[in-house]
Amino acid sequence: MEALKSGSDVLFILLGGIMVLAMHSGFAFLELGTVRKKSQVNALVKILTDFSVSTLAYFFVGYSLAYGVNFFSGAETLLAKNGFELTKFFFLLTFAAAIPAIVSGGIAERARFYPQLAATFLIVAFIYPFFEGIAWNQAFGVQAWLKTTYGEEFHDFAGSVVVHAMGGWIALPAVLLLGARYGRYTREGRVSAHPPSSIPFLALGAWILTVGWFGFNVMSAQTIDKISGLVAINSLMAMVGGTLVAMVAGRNDPGFVHNGPLAGLVAVCAGSDLMHPMGALVVGGVAGGLFVVMFTLTQNRWKIDDVLGVWPLHGLCGAWGGIAAGIFGSKALGGVGGVAFMPQLLMTGLAITIALIGSTLVYGLLKSTVGLRLDQEQEYSGADLSIHRITATPERETNW
Repeated sequence: MEALKSGSDVLFILLGGIMVLAMHSGFAFLELGTVRKKSQVNALVKILTDFSVSTLAYFFVGYSLAYGVNFFSGAETLLAKNGFELTKFFFLLTFAAAIPAIVSGGIAERARFYPQLAATFLIVAFIYPFFEGIAWNQAFGVQAWLKTTYGEEFHDFAGSVVVHAMGGWIALPAVLLLGARYGRYTREGRVSAHPPSSIPFLALGAWILTVGWFGFNVMSAQTIDKISGLVAINSLMAMVGGTLVAMVAGRNDPGFVHNGPLAGLVAVCAGSDLMHPMGALVVGGVAGGLFVVMFTLTQNRWKIDDVLGVWPLHGLCGAWGGIAAGIFGSKALGGVGGVAFMPQLLMTGLAITIALIGSTLVYGLLKSTVGLRLDQEQEYSGADLSIHRITATPERETNW
């Protein structure tokens, strides 16, 4: 029976890892559809290479920093419990690699290729696992202090704060240090619209992410005996709430409609195992509205050129999700309980602080040493031609 259980757990978490791996193709197509045609190839290449660099960073440094586990023993040792620790690493790696995938959308179209790969390594090796260890592995006694002081630990079942808020707030300094794309804002204060290059590809990316998210959330149980149908239905309700509110608030704009379910799903991650489905619907709905309002403000009023709106989508909706778990997870609002408001608020604030400081250090160092941004001529030509020497749809074949 023990062998059957360990084998089932390995299969369970492996399927979750595969579903979250598939979400990275969603990141790729969401970015491809949102950026201009001259940067589509770059969007695809970045997501795949960032994932590969993240794997090395997390395997050799990050996972050990977060959990104190390394894989430098013999393969025979690694086979223990059907290789459960290896598949757990794979699952959590797909979470860690989401951080640079999130950042990629914010800095699209004007970031240099290799400096961003260097930033990916540093973030996934050091900054992300530093907070991951605090939140999910009792590092530095922060969770114990919260438990003693407020009666409950910080609760983040599937990463509203640990993954999404961290990713969004890490992206913000990178976006600000890079500056806006050339021609995006004029000296007279006008905003030049850069509409999505392909709504079908944008929609495809959103759908892939949405479907994969049910692995992201449900499989966060990590062992099959802890699987919960409540997590699945709460994810569904938050997705629906985010979609419908974004549709109304965004006046049926397809970009908002397809980011709405993502906003809802970002927000529900933390408390998806605690909330009542009606609470999840509200949490997702608030997130959908929050994304539309804050995306519009950042782009048009504050003139922050966050191309995919990753700071509002992941940073703000993730922070809302962390705090919302402390509200809608309570028994008074139909939740399971076992969660308190102050630990949620304090740890969300800590995540934002670590993300901002770490990102500013990484991107500030890279900007001052090797530079972060394509020059004006390269950006005008497009990241595809400047970096990869080919466009997504070449006009003609080469004649020799």
